[in-house]
Amino acid sequence: MNIRILVADDSEPWRRFVSSAILPKNPGWHIVCEVSDGVEAVTKAEELKPDLILLDIGLPRLNGIEVARQITKIPSNSKILFLSAFDSLEVVEEALNTGANGYIVKLDAGSELVGAVEAVFQGKRYVSSRLKGVISAQAEDAHASDKPVHDELLASRLIRVPEMEFTRCHEVLFYSDDVVFLESVTHFIGAPLSFGNAAVVFATKPHRDMLFEELKAQGVDVDVLIQQGSYVSLDAADTLSKFMINGWPDTDRFFEGFKNLIESASKAANAKHPRVAIFGERVALLWAEGKRDAAIRLEQLGNDLAKTRKVDILCAYPSRLRIQEDKHSFGVVCGEHSAVRSR
Repeated sequence: MNIRILVADDSEPWRRFVSSAILPKNPGWHIVCEVSDGVEAVTKAEELKPDLILLDIGLPRLNGIEVARQITKIPSNSKILFLSAFDSLEVVEEALNTGANGYIVKLDAGSELVGAVEAVFQGKRYVSSRLKGVISAQAEDAHASDKPVHDELLASRLIRVPEMEFTRCHEVLFYSDDVVFLESVTHFIGAPLSFGNAAVVFATKPHRDMLFEELKAQGVDVDVLIQQGSYVSLDAADTLSKFMINGWPDTDRFFEGFKNLIESASKAANAKHPRVAIFGERVALLWAEGKRDAAIRLEQLGNDLAKTRKVDILCAYPSRLRIQEDKHSFGVVCGEHSAVRSR
């Protein structure tokens, strides 16, 4: 089968991954275009009319869900398969309600992407197996083809996981300047906020001020969210001092502090099953002080948090720290994350 594919994702490593994951195994599949922002995705979809669009949600300028809404109005037979780090049911349902043909959580892409594309071109709706809870039969089948969906196929999509074990979404950003920082972090916390979820930021004052202004510029009512408690912005250094003992992260203090923050932010959020997007640059502060082992330990604690709480975490290190020059430590830091971004 020949399939012409448009890939829309602002992460170059993910675009490379998509190419390496699907093309070698399927010689008839061709990536005809790659784009890194939502406006360009709509333009190229209308111009090229690809058979398949692999679409991220956290795109610059126009988020992926709005992109899908606009693309479905274009006269074409293009199928849309979301490929996103977001895994909350509200986001998934909103994405599928655009008329998209499927949704894959990025952590499942390595094992499921090829099968998902095949399923979509067999007229089936595909939903990633890592999704928490249950995707109802109604939501699953809402926009499927006229072919009947067999019970066993539908059942294979009704994924249940233990209540206290969640998908690990713990990403790292190595950024070259404040422009990249602002764009990346605003997308990371802005999309969840727009879906009624919560966000907690641990950053320096200049970065906190920049994020506040950029979120407002993008239409997020930050003042209201702060007042209701679903957007919390805290000083990185001040909060770091609350759980560091003799230059080392204290596990009990770390989890106790986060427990209170996550619970209060979740209660303030409007989503039915809220998640909390957490951005932090406290690890970068530790690294800058020469406390590399402490920074790595903090990353490990972040992993434990991501496995036991409904959170999505993004850490950030400025390129000026030259972390990549210490190959061993750099490898360890990258290994503690579910995705690595470098811009």
